[in-house]
This record gives sequence, C-alpha cells and structure tokens, in this order.
Amino acid sequence: MTSTSAERGATAAHRGVAAALDGPWPRFAARRVGRLVVSLWVLVTASFLMIHLIPGDPVRSALGPTAPAALVSARRESLGLDDALVVQYLHFLSGLFTGDLGTSLTSQLPVSQVIAQRLPSTVQLAVLAFGVAFALAVPIGVGMGVLTRGGRARGRELAFSSSSVVLGAIPEFLLGVGLVYLFAVELGWFPVAGRSDASSYVLPVLALSLGPAAALARIMRVEMLSVLQTDYVRTARAKRLPAPRIYLRHALPNALTSTITLGGLLLSALVAGTVLVENVFAWPGLGSTIVASILGKDYPVVQGIVLVYGAGVLLVNLAVDVALALLDPRSAIRES
Repeated sequence: MTSTSAERGATAAHRGVAAALDGPWPRFAARRVGRLVVSLWVLVTASFLMIHLIPGDPVRSALGPTAPAALVSARRESLGLDDALVVQYLHFLSGLFTGDLGTSLTSQLPVSQVIAQRLPSTVQLAVLAFGVAFALAVPIGVGMGVLTRGGRARGRELAFSSSSVVLGAIPEFLLGVGLVYLFAVELGWFPVAGRSDASSYVLPVLALSLGPAAALARIMRVEMLSVLQTDYVRTARAKRLPAPRIYLRHALPNALTSTITLGGLLLSALVAGTVLVENVFAWPGLGSTIVASILGKDYPVVQGIVLVYGAGVLLVNLAVDVALALLDPRSAIRES
C-alpha cells in the first residue's frame, strides 16, 4: 500500500510539472527572454557602431590636436582600432562576456572600472527617487480618488489636476535648480552639491521624483475612480464592510495594474533623467561621467555607459512585464 501511494504521489507530481511546463507561463517567459536578448543585441551593436560612425579620429580627438602622430598611432594600435571592423566587433562582443568594455582614452583606466566606481551612486539615486515617487503617488492618488468619486469635491479635483500637470511638466534639471536656490542657497537647509551625508540626497531625489510622482498620482486617481464603480466594490459597500478594507483590499490591488505599467515607463525615463540631475548637483554618478566623457571625446566610456543605461531600461521593462503577469495572470495567458 505504501509503495502504491508513493507511486501515485510521484505520478501526480509528474503530471503537475508537465501541466506547468505546458501552461502559459513557460511560453510567456520564453517570449520575454527572447525579446530581451534581441533588444540587448541591437543595443550592443548600435553602441559599437556609435564610435565608428562619428566623423574623425576618436583617439586624435581625445589626445588633442597637438599630440604627436606616433603617440596617436600607438594608442590606436593598442586599442585595436586599426583592425578590420568585423574583427573589432567580434572582439567587442567577446569582451562583453568577460566584463571588458575597453579602455578610457583619457584616463587609461578600464571602462568597466570607471563604471563600477560611479554606478552605485546612480543606482542609489534612481532607486530612492523611484521609491519616493511611488510612496507619494499611491496614497495621494487613492485619497483623491476616494474624495472626488461621483463628482464630489470639484474644487479639490481642479486644484489637484492643475498642480500635478504643472509639476509633471517641469524638467528635472529646472526643478533641481529651483530646489537648490530655495532650500540650499536661500534657506541653507541642504548642501548645494556633492554626495556626502543623508542630507545631500534630499534635493536630487526630490528633483527626480516629484514629476513622476505627479504623473503617477493622476493615473492612480483615474484608475481608483474606475475601480470604485465596479460591481464587486458596490457589493462590498452593500455588505457594510469597513471603508479601509474596501479601499485597500478590494480596490487598491486592481487599481495598481496601470500604475505599475506607467511606473515602469517612468522609471526608464527617471534613469535617463539622472544624467541632467547629476550634473546640476555635481553628483558623482554615471550621468556626470557621461557628460564629462562626451566633452572630453572619451568615446569608449560613453559607449560603456550607454550600454549600462540601455540594459537597465530593458531589465526594468522586463521586471514590469513580470510584475503585471503576477498581478493579472490573464495577461500571460493572452500572450502565450
């Protein structure tokens, strides 16, 4: 009897695994991973061609017009720029798998080392800004949705819509300059620039997060208004369930779907926004490094940072797709 029960259990487990493999999730994952691989290949190829399509000699541009021809020639040879384009491309691809992104033309440091030194600062800034944007947008959007449901509080709705549109339309760098002038120069509450203690994070994080928070709050309010009109919310009200339970347990999870989708897109834009904000606040991250490298004609560093930014955006989009599929499994079924 024990052996038969064990065999039945093993058979049931095997059927469960087979059913999972034949379900929509493996096909959904395969599609997403395949799309990611193709996108990464396009990104890598475009970043490689970026250096070779720029007019002029990047080594001469980096070393300056007065550099001896022998030095320029030796530097080109050491970087492999005299090889055939196909050879350079294959060498570039092989280097990516070992973390070799080339060598800086100005500092002579490996590009991977330059990025490793600056990446943590940018990641910290972007993650904190994204967290603050969601922490502000969700409760504000839910609260405004509850307050303005059924056409109530027209004045509050108009004030919220107007202020969120204006705040979302201000560019990050302009908002950063305004924050520096008010809170650093005039009031002296926070440092003007640089990365030191916790107070140095406040202004750059606010400059990055306030615009996305305003956009997310508007979307969250619209989604909340739509969910509050559904039958299951009306049923919950008819059962006289507590208001916090209705709004947080029944309405909020369903209203988050579109917000997460937009949040992923805004996170991608937020990562790109760090380039300008870091230069406003002299933040020692990838944004300030890529601007300095462009001005210094250090194209290998620019190439490496572009790869990091692009790969980050693609990974964020993949994470958003997975999160949406977990919240709404029907999306995985529809795309399988």
